[in-house]
Amino acid sequence: MRPESEEALAGIVRAATGPLRVTGGGTRALGGPGPGAGPAEVLETGGLTGVVLYEPASLTLVAKAGTRLDTIEAVLAAERQRLAFEPPRMERLTGRASGPTGDPAGASTGTSTLGGVVAANAAGPRRIQAGAARDALLGVRFVDGRGQVIRNGGRVMKNVTGYDLVKLMAGSRGTLGVLTEVSFKLQPIPPAAATLILPDAGAGRAVAAMTAALGSPYDVTGAAYVPGTGTLIRVEGLEASVDYRAGRLAVDLAPLGVAVRESEPARVARLWRDIGEVAAFHDRPGAVWRVSCRPSEGAEVARRLGGEVVMDWGGGLVWALWPEGEDIRPRLAGLPGHATLVRGFGAPALPPEPEPVARLSRALKAQFDPRGLFAA
Repeated sequence: MRPESEEALAGIVRAATGPLRVTGGGTRALGGPGPGAGPAEVLETGGLTGVVLYEPASLTLVAKAGTRLDTIEAVLAAERQRLAFEPPRMERLTGRASGPTGDPAGASTGTSTLGGVVAANAAGPRRIQAGAARDALLGVRFVDGRGQVIRNGGRVMKNVTGYDLVKLMAGSRGTLGVLTEVSFKLQPIPPAAATLILPDAGAGRAVAAMTAALGSPYDVTGAAYVPGTGTLIRVEGLEASVDYRAGRLAVDLAPLGVAVRESEPARVARLWRDIGEVAAFHDRPGAVWRVSCRPSEGAEVARRLGGEVVMDWGGGLVWALWPEGEDIRPRLAGLPGHATLVRGFGAPALPPEPEPVARLSRALKAQFDPRGLFAA
């Protein structure tokens, strides 16, 4: 089912008699229907496309949830603006990519959509400085499990009382309602950026370098480790400031390795897009796991896994390429955090929730989806 309007979508939900699986481009899909839920009918948001409002002067964007992420990025780039949280496009990693359709509204599946970014609370390397999708989200419109259209938030940041539905819907993965429209605060694209690349000396040295960089006063906007490439540290801003901060960081990090500086804009952008999209694991067989942990324990996660890993967020996000069919969670027992199966089979995609969190989740589900329509 692929409704072309919010009203049509609400009608579908009201008339539904069985479980529904909400999907945008299908590039961030995880999990499956709960036990006993039966097969779920797919409800696509790709018919809800287009920019509703864009005010560059006020750094505000409102768009329909099915609009392709690359369409939004092109619109913003024309005004030298961006989504600060740097949402990655995951189609190459998850193997759900599709070719271009020529549809300017962004209706095709297989490509990341704005609603999918919000539903997954996605964020790229800049999360360490700018936060995730929920931190830039101003407002949402969505259809709940009763088929009601609900609006929360607006076009400016403000405090709310009761449920903060803007924050609640970010990361809900389509289990509480179907997003139809989202609004974001934006960020100007800075005039300069530079990346320091330290030689690959292993995960432990990489975490030490990233920790030192993030603890510095130099406003680092990216800290990652890619085996074979090394440790990458990014700074952005005015050209003179970037030059000074990158120089100081290179001196401070010299005990951990001699850094090569990359300042050519297109190459810097490509480096960090590849990190956010985990390009090291593209087109390679095996399962892909996403481990969220304390940055200081990223090296320990890598040690316990012993396989190929990519680290982002200063060590707080570890991507692991792993043989199909094995659950890595027992290997990480005792470490705070959680592991999600992003691509592959043989284990539950999402980790079990602690019982206090599970109780809250059940209460929210009963409030927003009392008929249990939206497959978890």
